[in-house]
Amino acid sequence: MRRLKRISLWRAGVPLALMCAGLLFATSATSARGTDLRPSRNTTLAGLVEEQSRRSAALVRQHATLTQDIERLQAQQGSIDPKIAKRLKSLSDAVGITPVTGPGLTVTLKDAPREVVRDNPDVDADWLVIHQQDIQAVVNALWAGGAEALSIQNHRVISTTGIKCVGNSVVLHGVPYLPPYKITAIGDRRKLQKALDDSKYIENLQDYVVKFQLGYDVKTESSIAMPAYEGTLDLQSATVPGFDRTPTASPTATGGR
Repeated sequence: MRRLKRISLWRAGVPLALMCAGLLFATSATSARGTDLRPSRNTTLAGLVEEQSRRSAALVRQHATLTQDIERLQAQQGSIDPKIAKRLKSLSDAVGITPVTGPGLTVTLKDAPREVVRDNPDVDADWLVIHQQDIQAVVNALWAGGAEALSIQNHRVISTTGIKCVGNSVVLHGVPYLPPYKITAIGDRRKLQKALDDSKYIENLQDYVVKFQLGYDVKTESSIAMPAYEGTLDLQSATVPGFDRTPTASPTATGGR
């Protein structure tokens, strides 16, 4: 009799266990909604930054292609006055929407190596990474050295280019990038190098290069092919929700300084 009881309890427990397992599978499927519940490598910050950078680059290329198509269709509608065409070409070169080639140099900036970060737990973490100010200092020095064209991460720098830190990445034209950061300039290499050497900010950065092995490397190049800027040229500004945007007169328009 005892044996029969054990068998009957076992037989009754099997369907119950299967029912519970089915319920768990159904719950997991509903929660996942067809996706993998196990996080992949792309959920890391570095993976997300790289993924967003690729998506943004693809959209920028699509925008550039569509812009070229529009310009070609406009040209087919009628010829442009030669003087206007020459003026447009000159302005395009100055704005940065045409590719350029020439000698120059590339500055590469890197965060401190992992072992340095690990071996210096008491050091302020901000001292061990490259910041937007470091990139801006290099860019400003290169402009001061007579750079004819500049790019960061192989993206052309124009007058409206902004550089800002977001977490441990740097955002350029709305796209996040991780180190190493490469700033390339076309121009007289001796003047560009001298401008870097004369920069007080970069001189201060060199102290951290020595103390904490931050990466700062300058490479001269005989020929650099720099792409054109392919993003939008529209100016944008921040506004306060609920308030109308009111333009302000420039100081020169009102006679002030």
